[in-house]
Amino acid sequence: MIRSRKERTPFALGAYFTGGATNGDAWRAPEEDTDADIEFQRYRDYVAVLEKGRFDAIFLYDNVLPIPDPSLIARTPMLARWDTFTLLAALAVTSSHIGLIGTASTTFNEPYNIARRVASLDRLSGGRAGWNVVTATGGGENFNLASHVDHELRYERAQEFVDVVKRLWKTVEPDAFIRDKRSGEWLNATHVHPLNHKGRFFQVAGPLNAPPTIQRPPVVAQAGASGPGKELAARIGEIIYTAEYDINAGRDYRSDILDRAVRFGRDDRHIRILPGLAPIVALTESEAKAKFEHYLTYLDKADILRGLSFYASLGTDLSEWPDDRPVELHCVEETNSHKSRQSLIVDWIRKTHPTKEDILRTFTRGGHRLLVGTPASIVDEMEEWHQTGAADGFNIMFTSSPSGINDFVEMVIPELQRRKIMRSSYASRNLRENLRIPPT
Repeated sequence: MIRSRKERTPFALGAYFTGGATNGDAWRAPEEDTDADIEFQRYRDYVAVLEKGRFDAIFLYDNVLPIPDPSLIARTPMLARWDTFTLLAALAVTSSHIGLIGTASTTFNEPYNIARRVASLDRLSGGRAGWNVVTATGGGENFNLASHVDHELRYERAQEFVDVVKRLWKTVEPDAFIRDKRSGEWLNATHVHPLNHKGRFFQVAGPLNAPPTIQRPPVVAQAGASGPGKELAARIGEIIYTAEYDINAGRDYRSDILDRAVRFGRDDRHIRILPGLAPIVALTESEAKAKFEHYLTYLDKADILRGLSFYASLGTDLSEWPDDRPVELHCVEETNSHKSRQSLIVDWIRKTHPTKEDILRTFTRGGHRLLVGTPASIVDEMEEWHQTGAADGFNIMFTSSPSGINDFVEMVIPELQRRKIMRSSYASRNLRENLRIPPT
């Protein structure tokens, strides 16, 4: 039975990290950490602060892109980053409640490996693991391929990949292991179920030789915004990350996903849609504006614009556009990479006719929205999106660390809690239970 959407879903809050040396684009600012890629205690401390703020989860982004010309990344800390699940495994034993969501591509992995990795993290963390499903925006050249796999084919493979992983998690029932020294019986064989999957892309016998998951099953995240991406999100996504910057577009996206989800027997109980948001907060508007101007001072503006141009496949290097002319994009060739981000940025540029400075004041390098203000004004915005059906919460992308993390937890979280949007304590040490998403 699909439930009415009149009742709002619980508010969820995630935190985004790259697993790299720094967070945000202004890495040259004196107060910014620049060694988190080699000093684990940085991430340990970030997560401790986020747990104090009762964040639902952290989300570690990842990619495996080739870099044919290293000079193009000479001014940005994008190369070295922790292996996603290695870092999360370490954080599992230094944290206690926050969810740990790692990215793993369905294009460059095998279902058995990912099922085992996520199951192990779920057990190690006491039931806090999540898997962010991506098809990868590039990287085929690093995996014995001449070029990246076609977009449509990637999503067809992803559908089967996720099905196999979720079925592998069920091949061993939680009570299968008896461990009886007297009888010599280690497990109840009737509670172990070989998979014997034979599909278009994969043949997997099973069963999975990993500790049974505590969550039944671990949470699955996704970030689909293209046509095939939204189909995948509607079918399997429990946390869905987006880059919507306009509240009306946010409502349309959420409505579209929920409409599609009905076909798969799902509704808003099963889905939390979290747009990315990069806040800069201070106690007064003037202080917030000053903090934002300080942030802009330390941007390598040409590099940020060049990075956004590449990431969104604009076909135009924005860094070379004249400062005093509105940016114009005419014939933009559809990308095989990040189709949704390309569409979002291209549409915004054509609608608003921005200068380069306007772009830098609106978006991060990855195309997510910047929001500058007081705790009250930022929560006003978040509350409106949540209450009017444009979002189920937000994925916070800190513009600096550790100061941006501390600012949000010390100023924005209390305002969210005062308005009873955000909880003041965790309900569980289980991610699925904290999100209030029923088992699947």
